[in-house]
Amino acid sequence: MSAHTLSRRHRIRRGALITALATCMGAALVSCSDGAGPAAEQSVASPAADAPLARLAQQAADTGSLGVIVRVDSGDGAPVEIAKQAAWTEDDHHLAADDRFRVGSNTKTVTATLVLQQVAENKISLDDTVEKWLPGLVESGEDITVRMLLNHTSGLGDFLLTPEFLPSLTGQEKRTWTPQELLAITPGQDPPAEPGEKYSYSNANYEALGLILEKATGSSLTELIKEKITGPLGMKDSYLATNADWDTDETTEKQHVTGYEPDAERLRAILSGTVDLPEGVGFAGPERSGDNIDTSAIDPSWSWAAGGMVSTARDWQTFLTALNSGELLPMAQMKQMRTTVNAPEEGGGYGLGLMKVDTACGTVWGHTGGLPGYSSEIYTDASGRRSVAVLTSTNFGIKEEKAATANKALVEAASCQMLGEPQPSDNPAG
Repeated sequence: MSAHTLSRRHRIRRGALITALATCMGAALVSCSDGAGPAAEQSVASPAADAPLARLAQQAADTGSLGVIVRVDSGDGAPVEIAKQAAWTEDDHHLAADDRFRVGSNTKTVTATLVLQQVAENKISLDDTVEKWLPGLVESGEDITVRMLLNHTSGLGDFLLTPEFLPSLTGQEKRTWTPQELLAITPGQDPPAEPGEKYSYSNANYEALGLILEKATGSSLTELIKEKITGPLGMKDSYLATNADWDTDETTEKQHVTGYEPDAERLRAILSGTVDLPEGVGFAGPERSGDNIDTSAIDPSWSWAAGGMVSTARDWQTFLTALNSGELLPMAQMKQMRTTVNAPEEGGGYGLGLMKVDTACGTVWGHTGGLPGYSSEIYTDASGRRSVAVLTSTNFGIKEEKAATANKALVEAASCQMLGEPQPSDNPAG
């Protein structure tokens, strides 16, 4: 997908009210003209950062992204690191380029990597049925294969906007969900689709894959991630969240980005025409400037194998670089991972937990992520030597046209800089 499709689309389907909202995500405008005050200048780019990219990051923060972290590694040993934020957000959190961040559905690439490692060891087959591993747990499980779960062709719908789950998604209800419970409330696709018939993104697929991994290995998903991914790669600031107490953990005092979403009235207006939210339905949390809500206390543990990872821009680029350069999977499994099904809404194709995205400056590989208050786009080039991360401290806050345009321009420019191509000349910062 183009960087534009990507930044619009992943905020719809990847977190919070994302997946089931399909093409409805983006941005809500909160800028100095809205009474938010001028954007803060305290967070600065590294000396290697060029001024145009830094200006675009500042403009995105000013026009609705609120907080933006950009990290570009062109493979020359001098990564660009930028952190910009709206001035009023400084009262909650002083943004830094190495802050921890909920990377949402980027987690799916880790889960898929773990599955393919087991495939390489002949412990799991891509042609295994779900029924073989999870008997009686998934409807039509005898017709759904591991491969279909990985590339979202299972025919399963998503649980995100079901009446049972929506209060937990918005933080209005505090409940700990198990993967089994989430699979139990997962509907079929609407309109119905047979297993293997078509691509349709669903978090339920990866909840099932997490359970299959645990059954096949006898280890918890948390243990597998530490043993197979974060430990070997030295990703000291990355872990699978099990609750909302994510400001620190036992290993570091590193801070976590504060996330925001529009209040109920603004959210209803943003989604008007796509989803008719009942009056007053919105995200739980303290009120903030510009009709925003601090969503940081919403428990993300439900997302688990589908989106529960906390990381940093640098850590996640380390993971994607290792993966796409062939360090984590044998060649045969890497080829399987990059075998895509047609996914036009993703701007390209979807493989086994990995997106192929056609940007204005070339093809990139990676994923997108979104949870209440957090959206992310993280990619490498085909070789895995170059990488880019754009992390934004709102998800639904970037649907309004002006904010979406600014965010799109930032993602495009960062992706082009990563690929060594000139920045697009038609961006707002010109």
